[in-house]
Amino acid sequence: MVKIVVGPQHPALKEPERFLLETEGEYVKNVRVRIGYIHRGIEKAMENRTYIQNLYLAERICGICSDAHTTCYVQAVEELLGVEPPPRAKFIRVITAELERIHSHMLWLGVAAHEIGFDTLFMYVWRDREIVMDLLELISGNRVNYAMNTIGGVRRDLNSEHVDKILKGLNVLEARTKEYIKMIEKEPSVLKRTVDVGILSKADAIKYGAVGPTARASGVKRDVRADDPYAAYDETPFNVITSDGCDCFARIIVRAEEILESINITREALKKLPDGEIKIRVKPRIPPAEALSRVEAPRGELMHYARSNGTDKPERYKVRTPTLANIPALCKMLVGGYIADVPIVLAGIDPCFACMDRVLIVDHEKKKSEVWDLEKLRRYGREWYSKR
Repeated sequence: MVKIVVGPQHPALKEPERFLLETEGEYVKNVRVRIGYIHRGIEKAMENRTYIQNLYLAERICGICSDAHTTCYVQAVEELLGVEPPPRAKFIRVITAELERIHSHMLWLGVAAHEIGFDTLFMYVWRDREIVMDLLELISGNRVNYAMNTIGGVRRDLNSEHVDKILKGLNVLEARTKEYIKMIEKEPSVLKRTVDVGILSKADAIKYGAVGPTARASGVKRDVRADDPYAAYDETPFNVITSDGCDCFARIIVRAEEILESINITREALKKLPDGEIKIRVKPRIPPAEALSRVEAPRGELMHYARSNGTDKPERYKVRTPTLANIPALCKMLVGGYIADVPIVLAGIDPCFACMDRVLIVDHEKKKSEVWDLEKLRRYGREWYSKR
C-alpha cells in the first residue's frame, strides 16, 4: 500500500485541500481528507455585526454563488422577523438566482473540460459565459457580488430594457448550450475520460448524503426548489433534471441540461413578473427566535441557521454549504478508481472549499489532528439524513 498526498496546493484545484490516497498500483483503495486550510471564521464574524452588515458578509462566503448565500440569509432573517417580501421581489430573486446558476454551471463545464485536457471546450464555454455575466452586470451593476438582495425584498428593479436584453441573451445561450451537449455526447476525449469514472450509485448517493447535481446525476430526484419551494419557485414550473449514469459524464450532462432548464425558468419568471413594490421596511432589532433557511444553490442544498436575541445582531449563525455535504460522497467516488482520474472526480462535485471549510479539531493529548476516513464520512452522511 502506497500513500499519495494530493494537496493542499496542487494544480487540480485553486483552493487548498488535502487528500491522502492509499493506493495499490494505479488504483485508489482508501481516501482520507483533511480540511481547515482556508477557514475564515465567517460565522463568528456574523455574530459581531448587525443584520444589515451581515448581508454583505454573507455575500462573500462564495464568489460564484454569492446570490444563493444572500437569498438564504435574507430568508432566514425574514423568518425571524415574520415578514414576507413583495411578490415582485420574489420573482426578481428567482431571475437572479437562475442567471447565477447558468453562470456557475458554465464556469464548471469549462473547468471540467480543462481537467480532462479539452481546453478548446474550456475556451468556448468561458467565452459564452460572458453573455450571462454581462446580463448580471446589466441588472445589478456587478459581475461577481450582485448585491441584489436585501432584508424585505431586493435592492434593484428590472425595467423593460433589462427584460429584452435578458431574453436576447438567453436565446444565444440556449443555442450554444444545445450545441455543446451534442458535441459532448459524441466527443471521444470526453467519453473516455468521464464514462464509468467516479461511480456513485443511487444507494451510495443517499447513504453518503450527496446533494445537488452530484446527487441528481446518480438518479436522486432531490431539489430544494421543488421539494421546499422558496421565492417564486412555487409559481414557476420546471423539471428536476436527473440521470442514472452515476459517473462523471452524468454530472456533466445534468449540469448542461440544468442550464437549459434555468433558461426556461428565467423566461417564465420574466413573463409572470408582477407589478408592485420591490421591498418593505423592516425593524433593525429582532425579537428572540430561530430560523432555518434552505435554497438550491448551483452546487446543491445550502442551509443557513440563525438565532436572534432581541438585539440588532444574531446570537448564533451557522452555514452548511453543499460542498461540505458532498465530501463523503466524493471520497466514495475516488475509491476503486485510477489515480489519473482524481482531478476530474474532484472537479465533478464542483467543490468550493473556501465556503465549506471548518476549524481543524486537534487532540492535544494525542498531539494529533483529526483526519476523516471513508467510514467516518459515511457515518456523517447517514446521521445527517436521519435527522432530516
